[in-house]
Amino acid sequence: MPLIEVKELTKVYDDGVVKTPVLHGVSFSIEKGEFVAIMGPSGSGKSTLLHLLGFLDDYTDGSYNFSGQDAKSYTGDEVAHIRNKKLGFIFQSFNLLSHATVLENVRLPLLYSNIPESEWDTLALKAIDSVGLSHRTSFDSAQLSGGERQRVAIARALVCSPEVIFADEPTGNLDSKSGGAVIEILQKLNEELGHTIILITHETYTAEHAKRIIRIKDGLIESDTQVSSPHHTNGGILIK
Repeated sequence: MPLIEVKELTKVYDDGVVKTPVLHGVSFSIEKGEFVAIMGPSGSGKSTLLHLLGFLDDYTDGSYNFSGQDAKSYTGDEVAHIRNKKLGFIFQSFNLLSHATVLENVRLPLLYSNIPESEWDTLALKAIDSVGLSHRTSFDSAQLSGGERQRVAIARALVCSPEVIFADEPTGNLDSKSGGAVIEILQKLNEELGHTIILITHETYTAEHAKRIIRIKDGLIESDTQVSSPHHTNGGILIK
């Protein structure tokens, strides 16, 4: 049974005056443990698709099954639990609290979990260590480089041990060295810890680090191919 399965998925934005179709009937499935890049130019619908898969927005028509269950059959509380416990999100703009410490930022998702507060620091410190930032724990995120901020965002996404990590243009604001380090972390999370990774990107080089590339254009799937030998970076980050 696929972890994620969509069939003829459509999305139309309707502001009450104008209807804007974005996805026009998208179908594919993703198995647990895959590393999939969804690639396409700006405006192709790839970020909209991520928002639908991540329960951040509702689709218009078609079907979406997550863990074998129709996405629209989940209650509001169940969706909140899925987003907090089963899904992790990494965004291009980091979305960190600039005047909170690295530890405080990484702890944030635990505030909405059922994990005892006595365990929060231990889990957050483990996630911070896994992205090589133990030496920055007490720094405010505003004091960090772009690459370090993105690694904090990854640690925050990891802290609740999600099944799926959605990464939306995670290297878009980074130089090539920092971007390579971020992609290496995602590869290690997939290969060594078994996280399912769904990477949204417009960059061919970044996409080729995945094991499968789904290309989307004008709201339709253009191709869906396996990557025979994914690229590997050497950023020196260790996942423990």
